[in-house]
Amino acid sequence: MSTSSSRFFLEMVQFGNKALKRMDANLSIHGISYSEFRVLDELSSSPGTAMPRIDLARSIGMTASGVTRLIAPMEKLGMVGKESHPRDARKSLVSLTPAGATKHEEAAATVEQVSSDFLANLTKSQRDALNRVFS
Repeated sequence: MSTSSSRFFLEMVQFGNKALKRMDANLSIHGISYSEFRVLDELSSSPGTAMPRIDLARSIGMTASGVTRLIAPMEKLGMVGKESHPRDARKSLVSLTPAGATKHEEAAATVEQVSSDFLANLTKSQRDALNRVFS
């Protein structure tokens, strides 16, 4: 038997799954997934539009090896590049390319629209309350 807390948690996870599926479906028109968008978004807001792979992984909630697998096809498509770390030769940086910046800009508009549509039934105070919970 589920408690009200566990029931609420399970419903939040279900909501997240539905949101992710909808976002992935809408981002597919740009030829990227939500995970790829997260990479582009993190890089676009980082200093110099580049960051160490391990930091990128941490910021998007993936493992370093998961990010390596994710960015490999993005690199082949010219959305991201790899460059040497200026202070540590053992590390490499993942960088946003001009093509990746363009893809991010186009996809960001879709993310904004889908987000707005998905949350349209919530009042501002409800959105603020959820934001406090997840911050």
